[in-house]
Amino acid sequence: MAEKMDRRVRKTKAQLREGLARLMQQKSIKEISVKELVDEVDINRSTFYLHYTDIYQMLHKIEEEAMQNITEVMQNHPIDPGNPDSVLPFIVQFFSIMDKDRDLCLALLGPHGDMAFVEQIENLLAETFLKQLPDRFPKNDPDIKYPYAFILNGCVGLIRTWLSSPQSESPEQVARLTYHLIENTIQGYLNMKK
Repeated sequence: MAEKMDRRVRKTKAQLREGLARLMQQKSIKEISVKELVDEVDINRSTFYLHYTDIYQMLHKIEEEAMQNITEVMQNHPIDPGNPDSVLPFIVQFFSIMDKDRDLCLALLGPHGDMAFVEQIENLLAETFLKQLPDRFPKNDPDIKYPYAFILNGCVGLIRTWLSSPQSESPEQVARLTYHLIENTIQGYLNMKK
């Protein structure tokens, strides 16, 4: 019986997540009420309140889970600064996570998304992925902030574009593209500095 209950809970939470993703693609979280969400997914308000206290707590739990999934990828596919081949597996897994929950990720990163969550993703990418770059740039380069910003914002923009494309590339394809764009940016910057 417990397994059936767990399955029902997972199904209800999945419905709520999908409904919230659809609504967040149309409006900000501040404009979404519990009533609107439960009407969207055709469940009772009391069912919603079994799992969450309000829309904001639900969004917070979803974002926590997303960050936890990304953290697991980082642990399972660590980036070795001395081995450039270690970067691609991380990027592939990162995009695979996004692909599994496309609508929700697009909603979170989109114009009505949570900017604090976008900033968390940017910081995570910077800490995990971009922290290995200083070894490749000239020491004490005062302009290093520019290629960093370009790469970071380019990655977020690329993710948004990929998630919103109706016929998009596989996570592997877009990960390779991302990797090559980052490498080309780094190389272009280094060539300019010579």
